[in-house]
Amino acid sequence: MKAVLLYEHGPAEKLQVVNDHPVPEPGPGQVRVRVRAAALNYLDVWVRNGWPGIKLDYPHIPGADASGTVDALGAGVNGWQVGDRVAIDPTVSCGECAYCQSGWQNRCVRFGILGEHRSGTNAETIIIPARNLLALPDHVSFAEAAAASLVFVTAWHSLITRGGIRPGESVLIVGAGGGVNTASLQIAKLAGCTVYVIGSSDEKLAQARALGADHLVRRDVEGGWSRAIYQMIGKRGVDVVVDNVGAATLNDSLRTAARGGRILTVGNTTGPKVEIDNRLMFGKHLSLIGSTMGPHQDYVTVMNLLFEGKLQAVIGATLPLDEVQEAHRLLESGDVFGKIVLEV
Repeated sequence: MKAVLLYEHGPAEKLQVVNDHPVPEPGPGQVRVRVRAAALNYLDVWVRNGWPGIKLDYPHIPGADASGTVDALGAGVNGWQVGDRVAIDPTVSCGECAYCQSGWQNRCVRFGILGEHRSGTNAETIIIPARNLLALPDHVSFAEAAAASLVFVTAWHSLITRGGIRPGESVLIVGAGGGVNTASLQIAKLAGCTVYVIGSSDEKLAQARALGADHLVRRDVEGGWSRAIYQMIGKRGVDVVVDNVGAATLNDSLRTAARGGRILTVGNTTGPKVEIDNRLMFGKHLSLIGSTMGPHQDYVTVMNLLFEGKLQAVIGATLPLDEVQEAHRLLESGDVFGKIVLEV
């Protein structure tokens, strides 16, 4: 089968597309899926580049997001038939520990993400636990399902389950174009919040407005975006800040938050380590809330909202699997608003 293989860390050129990778066979409780679309996340870039302590089984197939059709069933799998259209929950869990049994698969003692902790989705066929599948309606394209999966379950779990956003609250999203941010914007609006967005360009801010953003601020605004937001909202601050940038922006996010505000984070695109002014934390009664991915029930909930048309996948570019190197370069450039989808 055709697959994208990584044999060592490095730039996009390290990704190799082969046509003769062995077709995997499903084991008990597993399903083989014929992939029709796979979407990129910045996680794919980090995995490709590597970091101290990361351990991959080479050759490694990258990719967390995918959708497709059921191709073969392992022993003991019921409720699915060959040919069924499916979306794939990218959270890897054991299904047996106390967290999994309590419905908190994203807190599993053996938690993982497809394409990071095990073989991923950038291939013609993949093996997935049957419990990770969700039936995909005919009216939703494979590209939409793949583009939505990781970012929407991540944003939903952060904003709704962990952050507890409420109607009438103000939500600031630091960054306009990323997949989690475009999902967060829509979820916050669906929850009845007023949404502020920081963006790097007028074009990205215009696209954020089209998704429902109420107030827009350029990242390079004179005096700084934190000050601009603080003045815009009457020097009160915002109730919730979504900051997945990390080191470059977290202190500004703390300054922008209202007293009793919450800072939500699921990532750190500018680096994991940051020095904060702790006086802002206790002086303003702030809460810093982190989360990773989401339990399967959150995945089902948010994807059904997408299926109902209440949320939409934002796709910025579509390329064939053979052009995976170019797709990675596009992602790293930061010029694409929304997700990059690979057609398989």
